[in-house]
Amino acid sequence: MIFVILLFAALLYCGIYLVANRFAYQPTRYPTGWWHMQAELGAQDVWLCARDGVRLHAWWLESPGSRCVTLYLHGNGDNLSVRPGHLREMIAAGSSVLILDYRGYGKSAGWPTERGLYRDAEAGYDYLISQGWRPGQIVLHGESLGAAVAVDLATRRRCAGLILECPITSASDMAHKFVPVLGPLFVHGFNARRKIARVHAAVLIIHGDADRMVPYAMGRALFEAASEPKSFWTVEGARHLNIVEVAGPRYRERLREFYESCLPDREVHNRHDHDGE
Repeated sequence: MIFVILLFAALLYCGIYLVANRFAYQPTRYPTGWWHMQAELGAQDVWLCARDGVRLHAWWLESPGSRCVTLYLHGNGDNLSVRPGHLREMIAAGSSVLILDYRGYGKSAGWPTERGLYRDAEAGYDYLISQGWRPGQIVLHGESLGAAVAVDLATRRRCAGLILECPITSASDMAHKFVPVLGPLFVHGFNARRKIARVHAAVLIIHGDADRMVPYAMGRALFEAASEPKSFWTVEGARHLNIVEVAGPRYRERLREFYESCLPDREVHNRHDHDGE
């Protein structure tokens, strides 16, 4: 009888765990999305391969004469096609951009997992290196769940700077927000707060003070845990998904200032004139 009870409890836990973790990812598969924006943005298709063989889709957007490149890691919902506002502002601020879809999102193969998303980000970084970009020219820009992915990558790969937009502190903290006490028993991982002190690059955290999805306090907690140099920008009145719209021209200017501040003078020369760094 005890064995039956324990078996039932284990199966119940596993079932709830699988359902709870499924909510961590809200991928939208192609053709759903704003794929017509590709032509308007002038984005080029790029195909990547993660270390475990999963084929990933990305867009490449060139900013003429750019000294830096942004690897943009989006949040847990939709796909890369619904981020035109961010992409326009990054380009206008002076950075070329590679935005990728994690496994299971958009046109990318596979199904999302925490380790899989880390490998996907790594594939994007390695692609930029293969194209002649130096580590000191690469800015990692993570949004929401993607912020945790960006923090993890920044602990393993050198970069010029790290931008975290409406970032989560961890999946457990988010689970506690929606299901206090019990939530963290079923949802784990993406612990950006534990990792961020190991990032040795300039950090900019952007958070709206009206964000009801990812609490503003999470952005502040990450800022406190981060090492210098670091800065925090509160976008007053912004919610989780409208920071670019609420900030207006200030968003572009903040990005431009950050790019300028984290790029040393030695990176001014052409990215292809490098020594294999």
